[in-house]
Amino acid sequence: MQDREAFYIKLKSQLEDTTTFPAKYLYKFIVPTDGNQVQEVQSLFDNGGEVINTKKSKTGKYVSVSIHLTVKSSDEVISYYKKAEDIKGIISL
Repeated sequence: MQDREAFYIKLKSQLEDTTTFPAKYLYKFIVPTDGNQVQEVQSLFDNGGEVINTKKSKTGKYVSVSIHLTVKSSDEVISYYKKAEDIKGIISL
């Protein structure tokens, strides 16, 4: 868990150094197709204004989910990543 917190501290610093908020941000996730994880990711970002694209892997075992969303701060970017951690089998890119 300390590694995750260190990652988020570093991400926050990088975002604040390189991004002027509000800004468009691209989230990318890979989720297995054996459950309803795609719907979970979509509902996590279901607040209006987002653009969500999905693409199945060649084997059909995974789905790539890309979300373009306007965010107001680095804290908002990180809060979505933290919420996504609860989704079973998700990989954040």
